[in-house]
Amino acid sequence: MRKTIALNTEPHVLEVGPHELELQPEVYGDEFVDAYVELSEAQKAQGVDLGNLEGADPAKLRKTMRAVRVFLARQMLPESAAVFLRLDVVLDGQVLESFQDETEAEAFAADHPGAVVRDALRLPSRVIAEILEWVVELYGGGSAGRPTTPSSGSAPRQRPGGTPGTVPSPSRASTRTRGR
Repeated sequence: MRKTIALNTEPHVLEVGPHELELQPEVYGDEFVDAYVELSEAQKAQGVDLGNLEGADPAKLRKTMRAVRVFLARQMLPESAAVFLRLDVVLDGQVLESFQDETEAEAFAADHPGAVVRDALRLPSRVIAEILEWVVELYGGGSAGRPTTPSSGSAPRQRPGGTPGTVPSPSRASTRTRGR
């Protein structure tokens, strides 16, 4: 018996508005896990729950979002990662200088009163969250991005808990139930 497992050889392309970002065709599992653990630790250190941003401290949220960008960039090809991570120091609508390192950008901004550090590739938070979800599915074991090969099928999707549904009653009739 023989089994062949295909590997992706072409970069994944992520279109975000007018931008195209290229991600690595494949990421080794240990590298992905290491990057994901670093993201998780950074998130915990800031005390930010990305699932519930209500009441989050803006400075801590910015640090967490930067950690998300760093995680995502680690999955990208170098040119795309550089674009995705570039920070601009902006004063009165003018870009004074661009950096890859957040500490350097903040130090430069501190020397220019009124200057702010901004992502050069500005994206809404919801887009960053969607990219994160896609990348985790892509490299973390989801089906998106796997080479197209015949499949024996996959398990049917489970219904989420907490939604109204029907369950058989002792009399074998369907009865509406409330979510848990």
